[in-house]
Amino acid sequence: MASAEVVIIDYPKYFSPNNDGYHDNWQIKGITTQAETRVLIFDRYGKLLKEMSSLNQGWDGSFNGKIMPPDDYWFSIALEDGKVFKGHFSLIR
Repeated sequence: MASAEVVIIDYPKYFSPNNDGYHDNWQIKGITTQAETRVLIFDRYGKLLKEMSSLNQGWDGSFNGKIMPPDDYWFSIALEDGKVFKGHFSLIR
């Protein structure tokens, strides 16, 4: 009998980094057991804004100390097994 490990990845479609205690950080869910997983966040032009591990607290919506504007942002997740998952989300106010 063969078995395989399945990873279910989830992420918020939006977040609002306004320090109200709700949706203040954007973070991938379901990858905390894979410490070597890398998450990259880009703006709409492909500029890398944040690189973080699966153990990071998430992205607070800032780049170089300044909150980014409301917009769509893209991400790429490189799992430990080499698989890559990509998607996008929105930063709202």
